[in-house]
Amino acid sequence: MSLTIHTIIGSTRPQRFSDKPARWIHDQIAARSDVNADLIDLRDYPLPFFDQPVSPARFKGTYPNPVAAAWAKKVDEADGYVVVAPEYNHAYPAVLKNAFDWAFHEWNNKPIAFVSYGGVGGARAVEQMRLVAIELEMAPIRFAVHLPPEVYRAVMNEQVPVDPHLFQLSQPAADRMIEQLLWWTRALKEARGTPR
Repeated sequence: MSLTIHTIIGSTRPQRFSDKPARWIHDQIAARSDVNADLIDLRDYPLPFFDQPVSPARFKGTYPNPVAAAWAKKVDEADGYVVVAPEYNHAYPAVLKNAFDWAFHEWNNKPIAFVSYGGVGGARAVEQMRLVAIELEMAPIRFAVHLPPEVYRAVMNEQVPVDPHLFQLSQPAADRMIEQLLWWTRALKEARGTPR
């Protein structure tokens, strides 16, 4: 069974850090022979802030905005997701919440895992994303990757170059997360009966 996993870069800020761990995780998933991996950048989907009179759960596949329609189609392509996001003020970025909010059925009955960084390794952002994932009828994975603040600060202050060894201390957490994500992805894809 072939699986499609999207790794979503959950920040659009200039000089962001999130694309670096996103590439690291994406490359590990892409190395699996039974996985089609795609690295998704929210910069490529400049969604307007959600302002519709009804929830996307009622859109029935017809989106009022062409960017939102393209985003929903991209979300629908995946069997599972990894979201990489910073923690801002004990939460995750508004641009990412907006991306969650613009789709509904496309997220349903699929697993989602998280990589975060910031205060306490982005733990508070991950907890909030898990709550949103449940409301979207997703299966949030227990294991997450919480990058040490020292890694983030060193890269952002240009004290160290970005290379795979930078994330070495987080590798055991990444391995656990990926294995659990792929297990749930297989199980839920079979349960959905999706002929992808």
